[in-house]
Amino acid sequence: MVDDWRTDRIGAALRGENPMVLQRLEAGFAVIGDVQFLPGYSVLLADEPGAQRLSDLPRGKRLAFLSDMDRLGEAVERACRRLDSAFRRVNLEILGNTDPFLHAHVFPRFEWEPPELVGKPVWLYPPDRWSDERYRLGPEHDTLRREIGGELDRLRGGAPPGMT
Repeated sequence: MVDDWRTDRIGAALRGENPMVLQRLEAGFAVIGDVQFLPGYSVLLADEPGAQRLSDLPRGKRLAFLSDMDRLGEAVERACRRLDSAFRRVNLEILGNTDPFLHAHVFPRFEWEPPELVGKPVWLYPPDRWSDERYRLGPEHDTLRREIGGELDRLRGGAPPGMT
């Protein structure tokens, strides 16, 4: 089946079979989100398939995961700010309420969002945003993928903003 990687996203990333992977980071994988109703939505997957929560990792690996989350968040912020003048900020979340593996969500937020949702958690968006085909990642997001990947490359050395 073409989408087998969806049932084991981390294992597929470790095997090089997850097509959503933007880049391998120190403690995980930066991946573009399956849905893009907020263009630039990305996820950091831990590279430890058995880890369900941050506390399942040894302290050094926890810090590396959090550092990776920061790097992915900054890459999404830089790319989205450059591509959309209505960019506002990035929200970072480690939840773990649905998927039983350690991951962090990186949500860009924009001024063009509905007024009743722009200042609220993304999870209050209607459920169809997660399932409607019009919000699915597609070829129209290739530039966004490249931009986020390029920012991840520039941030690899830890250069301060404006120095890359």
